[in-house]
Amino acid sequence: MAADVAGYSRLMHDDEEATHARLTALLADVIKPIVAEHGGRIVKNTGDGFLAEFPSAVQAVRTAVRFQSAVGDLQKNDAEGRRLLFRVGINIGDVIVEPHDIFGDGVNIAARLEGISEPGGTCISSSAYDQVRGKVDTAFEDMGPQALKNIAEPIRVWRVRLGSNTRSAASTAVPAGTSRPLALPDRPSIAVLPFQNMSGDPEQEYFADGVVEDIITALSHFRALFVIARNSSFTYKGRAVDVKQVGRELGVRYVLEGSVRKAANRVRITGQLVDTATGAHLWAERYDRDLSDIFTVQDEIAASVVTVIEPALAAAEQQRVLRKPPERLDAWEAYQRGLWHFHQYRPEENKTALAFFSQAIALDPNFAPGHYGYALALQWDIWHFSTRPFLEVQGRAREEAHIAVSLDDNDATAHAVLAHMMMWGSEWEAAIAEARTAVALNPNSAFVISMLGCVLGFGGYREEALERLQQAIRASPHDPLIWLWSVWRGALQFLSRDFVAALQTWRQVVRLRPSYATAYEYIAASLAYLGQLDEARETLERIPPQSAEQRRRWQQRPPWMRPEDYALRVEGVRLAAGVRG
Repeated sequence: MAADVAGYSRLMHDDEEATHARLTALLADVIKPIVAEHGGRIVKNTGDGFLAEFPSAVQAVRTAVRFQSAVGDLQKNDAEGRRLLFRVGINIGDVIVEPHDIFGDGVNIAARLEGISEPGGTCISSSAYDQVRGKVDTAFEDMGPQALKNIAEPIRVWRVRLGSNTRSAASTAVPAGTSRPLALPDRPSIAVLPFQNMSGDPEQEYFADGVVEDIITALSHFRALFVIARNSSFTYKGRAVDVKQVGRELGVRYVLEGSVRKAANRVRITGQLVDTATGAHLWAERYDRDLSDIFTVQDEIAASVVTVIEPALAAAEQQRVLRKPPERLDAWEAYQRGLWHFHQYRPEENKTALAFFSQAIALDPNFAPGHYGYALALQWDIWHFSTRPFLEVQGRAREEAHIAVSLDDNDATAHAVLAHMMMWGSEWEAAIAEARTAVALNPNSAFVISMLGCVLGFGGYREEALERLQQAIRASPHDPLIWLWSVWRGALQFLSRDFVAALQTWRQVVRLRPSYATAYEYIAASLAYLGQLDEARETLERIPPQSAEQRRRWQQRPPWMRPEDYALRVEGVRLAAGVRG
């Protein structure tokens, strides 16, 4: 049994001493005696809850029903915002036992079930349900298979119905609009509602539903998102809905809604992304298309919507997480905070990013993003902010990327980061294969597409590489990594001897990152190859003085550049400096 207090961080923020005292009293006076009465033991307290083990699932469920009821009765006269409501997850599984802790998949699944339980509620796995069915005087609702974070296969989940028993309540799901508010998952959660057909044309109903189904499917490729299945979101079809109510009923933080309007042989689709907690619009767009090939249009619009929704959600999550104290972050939130600092592109910010990624790993060692986030920030430090040899600590970064893939082989970002690390070790063909695996897992991620472009380009496949980088830039034009994608684009144009295009791209990089010394060297080398030697020398003189150590590292070939590519760059810089090689 895993249990925690819903909204504990908010309660602690409102009144830290009183909240801690009330939780301590409930654990000591109510929960611990009930656990012991049913043959269980509390293995450890977890700050905002506890972990317990029992000799049988029957005793665990009876304990949950007893203490949830007792805790509720004790607080029935308290203001709703002050109540300590527990979320409970129960699972059967083998565990590794240590004196003060237990480990294993059985524990992990219980913790994930706790995370999807509603405040004051209990969720149990199907293995536990098989053991308690007909043996406890409690009714259950079948929630169906649930995708739980870092658990390879969906787990069928049953919800305990408090206040009912098996003789008075059926074990059926509660229809949308009648259930109590569901707890939010521990990652960004979204429901895509049926798009409204504004045309009055029944044929467009099928088209609108097809677009929504494609969007739901494409969003499901993002392992970091919790996406409500079509059968649940389509229960709202034909109804006027309040997005805040949808958020409560489906347990999601974000809702995508839209409409379809057809005129002659053209179709207009609008979409808007809404925060269900505040009702604020985070993103809105309109798409006008020719309907000559309706299925192609359907696919194109779904892909276009998805590629901009994911960055919009990431930005919204980071802003939400930035408002929380660092000591109260969970693994997902620590990872998001790390990403925000990572994107600031400053040495001290990168060190902070490494600290937050380390925090995410410490909070949940099985959380793949924590590991590949740490790999990226460590590589960032070596590449941009350090004077150490490029390969000095590359092994650690690659190791973290491998760990991420081993933890979640279906995470496209994990494969993309590993591909990048392979490229750093001069394994260009292996890196390309890994990057193609990433794109196959999620063809709509701008980050994943950009990584494929990078490894293709430095592996020598520049035509496709430039197309992929342009695809990423077009898909996420306001991405915080847009400057880096431009760096790769400019380098590949230069290595393709398209010095005019390279010059234009590198000048864009300078506007985005004036302190980036490499940009000036590529501009100078491009000018030199174009015969503009005076301007080339002047460009070299504009390199920031603090970049001297970084430039000295480039006197040796970096591992991700092939020898012939490095030679072209070195000769261009020599020409710009007026030195004959």
